[in-house]
Amino acid sequence: MRLIQNMCTIAEYPAPGSAAAADCCLGAAGRRLVKIAVVGASGVGKTALVVRFLTKRFIGDYERNAGNLYTRQVQIEGETLAIQVQDTPGIQVHENGLSCGEQLNRCIRWADAVVIVFSVTDYKSYELIGQLHQHVQQLHLGARLPVVVVANKADLLHIKQVDPQLGLQLASVLGCSFYEVSVSENYNDVYNAFHVLCKEVSHKQQPSSTPEKRRTSLIPRPKSPNMQDLKRRFKQALSAKVRTVTSV
Repeated sequence: MRLIQNMCTIAEYPAPGSAAAADCCLGAAGRRLVKIAVVGASGVGKTALVVRFLTKRFIGDYERNAGNLYTRQVQIEGETLAIQVQDTPGIQVHENGLSCGEQLNRCIRWADAVVIVFSVTDYKSYELIGQLHQHVQQLHLGARLPVVVVANKADLLHIKQVDPQLGLQLASVLGCSFYEVSVSENYNDVYNAFHVLCKEVSHKQQPSSTPEKRRTSLIPRPKSPNMQDLKRRFKQALSAKVRTVTSV
């Protein structure tokens, strides 16, 4: 596995459409690129989730999230894709609703898919899921963005506040895939959550051919009538010449 951390934080992230943004979104060796943003409340384990996916390692303590952008390569159905994962600071909730700054909104607009994380030990982080999902889709009007809901810290049963079935039911209502994971104990569940997003985005990126085009491609191209006429005349002239030589 190749892992690159681009020194590009949310605060420094280039504006969409700029030359810097184009450079930051290029896939390695011309490979197709899948961009994923990881969002959720503070303290739910977003950074731990990202690092676990990228390195297979679990680190218990992290410095304050700076919104790093990471890149790795994964195999999806035999094709190597370049994956960019944008870690984001925790979302705060105020009386008027979610507190999502423009930098975070720009990150969500940039993404091809989003992982929404909550902790089973924090009921308030679970309550954010519906509002956050709605906010994500509002920033992608006209195109439904692939989203996975991840319930983290499944190993902390003694302080659990959210039944995983609630997360599953909510994800079903929102039309999202759902994964209950323990970042500290199980890498496979973490990988599967990202893998299903990569696969969905990959399928959306592939150009779809219409049935009419497929049928047309099966019909052989007709020969030019003029060319056929020329060949017929050439054969007639050749036959006449042969008869003349034979008579002589």
